[in-house]
Amino acid sequence: MIPVKTIETSLSTTNILIVDDKVENLDLLAQILREQSYKVRLATNAKIALKSAKIASPDLILLDINMPEMNGYELCRLLKKEEKTQDIPVIFLSASGQTFNKVEAFAVGGVDYITKPFDISEVVIRIENQLKLKAAQAKIIELNTNLEQKIQQRTAQLKAEIERRERAQAEILRIALHDTLTNLPNRNCFRQRLELEMATTNQDPDYQFAVISLDCDNFKIINDSLGHNVGDRLLQAIPTRIKSCLPDGSFLARLGGDKFIILLPNLQGLKIPILIVETIQQKLKSPFRVNEREIYLNISFGIVLGTSEYSQAENILRDANLAMYQAKALGKRQYQVYNNHMYQHAIERLQLETDLRKALVNQEFIVYYQPIVNLRTGYISGFESLVRWQHPEKGIIPPNKFIPVAEETGLIIPLGCWILKEACQQVFNWQAKYPEFNSLTINVNVAVQQFSYSDLLKDVDQILEETNLNSKYLRLEITESAIMKNSELALHTFEELKARDIKICIDDFGTGYSSLSYLHKFPVDNLKIDRSFINRIESIAKRNKIIDSVINLGHHLDLSVTAEGIETVTQLDYVRDTDCEYGQGYYFFPPMSAQDIESKGLLAQKKSLF
Repeated sequence: MIPVKTIETSLSTTNILIVDDKVENLDLLAQILREQSYKVRLATNAKIALKSAKIASPDLILLDINMPEMNGYELCRLLKKEEKTQDIPVIFLSASGQTFNKVEAFAVGGVDYITKPFDISEVVIRIENQLKLKAAQAKIIELNTNLEQKIQQRTAQLKAEIERRERAQAEILRIALHDTLTNLPNRNCFRQRLELEMATTNQDPDYQFAVISLDCDNFKIINDSLGHNVGDRLLQAIPTRIKSCLPDGSFLARLGGDKFIILLPNLQGLKIPILIVETIQQKLKSPFRVNEREIYLNISFGIVLGTSEYSQAENILRDANLAMYQAKALGKRQYQVYNNHMYQHAIERLQLETDLRKALVNQEFIVYYQPIVNLRTGYISGFESLVRWQHPEKGIIPPNKFIPVAEETGLIIPLGCWILKEACQQVFNWQAKYPEFNSLTINVNVAVQQFSYSDLLKDVDQILEETNLNSKYLRLEITESAIMKNSELALHTFEELKARDIKICIDDFGTGYSSLSYLHKFPVDNLKIDRSFINRIESIAKRNKIIDSVINLGHHLDLSVTAEGIETVTQLDYVRDTDCEYGQGYYFFPPMSAQDIESKGLLAQKKSLF
């Protein structure tokens, strides 16, 4: 390939090789071209011309046809065979009257011809035309080369962009299918894997697999006490322990929070999944070390066997979670295998929550009142308020059925506030209506969630103001667990309640933490002995050391004591013999509506029930 030259190339740099065996012709053409400022080289035969062209390629060759040893056609063929000279334009020189084969001339690579004797203007024009044509061709080649380079460059850029986008898409897909903290597959990825297993069960009804749902017990305590950074590092360490217990082909994923899930393919029954869970439990007995701190971790497991009966992946995940939550409900740090009763229970639980929310809006609740009797006088001294749910279809629903749901969902806060207001208003009305009972008291239960509720004191103040009930007649019943869950908050709340002259009763005493320290620390007024202890009374002669101890403890601390669940005269005689101040139970009266209490005349006059 000859060097590229442009049309504007200076004539002084244009090199023309003249080949002719006639010296006079060489001299004449050389003179003509030099006068036109061209550089000229001369050759008297083909061999010299070929060698000269190879050494330094001219821009144009003027080639005589008829030369001894090798004519112009033959030389032209040789030039075209050489890579260095093949693109040099050749103008043939032919004498006037001499036979000139144009077909052969152009066939061997000639581009034009000039006849002798030379016409100076013709020579100049033909040479200029060929040089311009060559320059134009060179420009085209240059443009094409630049275009090709740009195309290659753009192609490389597009390829790089495509590769970048493919990497980005792959990363997006990885992020979409993996958990960023642990780099484990996430819920979406697990579901895809689960659907493949389900497809296998559809093809082979005998094929089985297992899904194990794992959830850390009380992980929130770790985050709250040690910080989320420690919690995150712990979550990163958990999969390593779990993986060491899994067989090849298992699939571990993180569903979020402190919840993980395992898929075990190609099983026959529950033997292997149970064995793996027990192995993981054993592995987790050793503490984790995070920031030089030892952390012990308990995990609850739910196991479900995947069979052809399942048609949706979500149902398997649901059932594994149901089994896991059942394990938590039974005491945590254990496993449960899913059964159909769990699903039915979950459906009933969901329906109960839905109905409960509607009940709050539709005011379907009724407050019942159980009399509290002064065991020294036999008079009714007050009532304990107990809520009942008048379901429009199912009738009366007892508290043990819906109160736990209300506590789990937080509905206990608005429900508890409503009960407090209804009870305070009712006792105030009875005090006004029945003068002999103008000191009647009302006991209202406060759930753990209510006790931790920041606006509890505000709500109590507002209700007392709205109902006009004197605060000294209100007694709030709180369980030991509610107190110990947050002792600092409990102490502050107790002191605020005491400042309002509101009495505090410890409900179900002896069944919870039973810590004597809080009785000294907190301003408590009354201990209520749980019915489970009262039910054990057989006779006055056969002493119950727990009951005796609780009553003596209360009296030593200047606290009154109430015995719950009195159902027989023997139980009544026993607690009276121990000088217990108050009692309530079916021996006296069951919980009743306000209307029933008035219709039975319990407040018509003050009289002893003994």
